[in-house]
Amino acid sequence: MSLRHRRCLSVLTVGLIGGVWMAACDTASAHDAEKTLVETVSVPGLQSPGEIIVDQWGIPHIYANSERDAFFLQGWNAARDRLWQIDLWRKRGLGLLSASFGPAYVEQDRALRSFLYRGDMAAEWAAYGKGSRASMDAFVAGVNAYVARVKADLKMLPIEFRISESEPETWSSEDVVRIRSHGLTRNITSEVARARVACVAGLDADALRKKLEPATKPTIPEGLDPCSIPADVLRNYVLATQPVVFSKDKTKISMDSMEDYQTRLAELEERLQNSGSNNWAISPSRTTTGRPILANDPHRDIEMPSLRYIAHLSAPGFDVIGAGEPALPGISIGHNGTIAFGLTIFRTDQEDLYVYELDPANHDRYRYKDGFETMRTVVEEIPVKGEAARRAELKFTRHGPVIYVDESNHRAFAMRSTWFEPGASAYFGSANYMKSKSFPEFRRAMETWGSPSENQVYADVKGNIGWVVGGHAPIRPNWDGLMPVPGDGRYEWAGLRPGSELPSLYVASVVASPRNKAETLNTG
Repeated sequence: MSLRHRRCLSVLTVGLIGGVWMAACDTASAHDAEKTLVETVSVPGLQSPGEIIVDQWGIPHIYANSERDAFFLQGWNAARDRLWQIDLWRKRGLGLLSASFGPAYVEQDRALRSFLYRGDMAAEWAAYGKGSRASMDAFVAGVNAYVARVKADLKMLPIEFRISESEPETWSSEDVVRIRSHGLTRNITSEVARARVACVAGLDADALRKKLEPATKPTIPEGLDPCSIPADVLRNYVLATQPVVFSKDKTKISMDSMEDYQTRLAELEERLQNSGSNNWAISPSRTTTGRPILANDPHRDIEMPSLRYIAHLSAPGFDVIGAGEPALPGISIGHNGTIAFGLTIFRTDQEDLYVYELDPANHDRYRYKDGFETMRTVVEEIPVKGEAARRAELKFTRHGPVIYVDESNHRAFAMRSTWFEPGASAYFGSANYMKSKSFPEFRRAMETWGSPSENQVYADVKGNIGWVVGGHAPIRPNWDGLMPVPGDGRYEWAGLRPGSELPSLYVASVVASPRNKAETLNTG
């Protein structure tokens, strides 16, 4: 597909020697289809000449001679368009803010590092399917090629770097998938609120705070004292999930006061409660064109620049267009010429807060079954701009990172989350489904989707439509997941539910048009 006939085009051609041409249309040439601004740039790392055509809506159409080069150019162009955004995304996710912006961010960096994936990388890459590592390697190489170009010519540096007196950094593929704190959060904030309401007014009173759907009557887990949950137990969690704040006032970054913490927690809960989405697919028997319709509206906060990044990737045997994430290769919402796909949130409970009794003589030891286990300690250096590096000690139990220690009451609190399972890098699972050509292929690809948990709607050129739920879903054999639980071994996940067991629906194309309600799938 080519949009070169559009009235206003910005064209970018990329070659090993010839390079990249690019430009933005000015208003004077917008009325003249024959006028295009062209720039040619040499890009080290590109294996064959390529072309990027930017249409009048600013959408890049990338034409490459190989799939590898298509992902390379996607990374290169994402950096050209969104370098400040994706560089900040990486620094925030890896806990590297202090290195660029100073000591005010040390506390947030420490919190962020607790939520990195620290498991087996071979299992991590395997979880995304064949070719996912290669696509990430190519994308990251493209980002780094553009970073090198900017560093060689600082006049090209986006103004945000000059204002903050910082520079973009070089990426690695592991950097991208190890970041987990950008994924949508789930119900741990509600678990804590429910416990604190139960402490003050009894569990029945919590129904006034939160209506559970389907109707469920929570129970207090055996061994849990709801009054043992500190008011600020989620301080590090909130720090790790909040956006980067630029302020001369340190308290607005590190939440030094209880009031500031409660404000940030309320903002997080409001985002979770108000982020609704909808998507739907309509069978051709219910449309005037006789073709299926798929629509997708994943509601997110309005931001500048956007969470999404629209692009078109085309190479021999590979053609996909739609919206993805600016720091990831591929497309997560769009079509590949044969199938179309769109996502919204499916509210799977993917988080649990564990409460531990500590050994009074050694707070690195927590009770587990008939004895005590020792926390795993990870020591890292946090580089700080203009100052010496800070030493960070991160503690982990068998369930996950320790996010709070109540020294006076000899208790610790850790978070278990599917974030820390292989394959949970937010949205990168699209690498496994965007090339599918049929519903069975799409369904199988979605079986390994990790995070965030999603509704996916489907339509294809044959008129078939479908719906698939994807996402890591913990199996809790003896509790409902609605409240914190003791971490002494009584409440353990029995693995993750197989993706093949998650809900799905398939409606084959119907030649006639009986107006069957089942022919419309709506997951909003």
